[in-house]
Amino acid sequence: MNKLELVDAVAREAEMTKTAAGAAVDAALAAIAGALAKGEEVRLAGFGAFSVSERAATTGRNPSTGAEIQIPASRNARFKASATLKASLNGK
Repeated sequence: MNKLELVDAVAREAEMTKTAAGAAVDAALAAIAGALAKGEEVRLAGFGAFSVSERAATTGRNPSTGAEIQIPASRNARFKASATLKASLNGK
């Protein structure tokens, strides 16, 4: 499912126009991204939790030359599914 299909599904389920559903989806995604940018965790009951993880700087190797390269530290988004979502995926 891509974003356009998600907007269609939200419009159908909530009985709203595609324009309004698109704005709602965009607002929800922006709120999640904004909270993650601040380092906050976003928990959606029955769905899961989005959080930020820190990845330390490391030294790697260029596979073609073998030269050492520095890989900088970074922050990444993580998602952990709730027990309810896991159970629905596994038919329980």
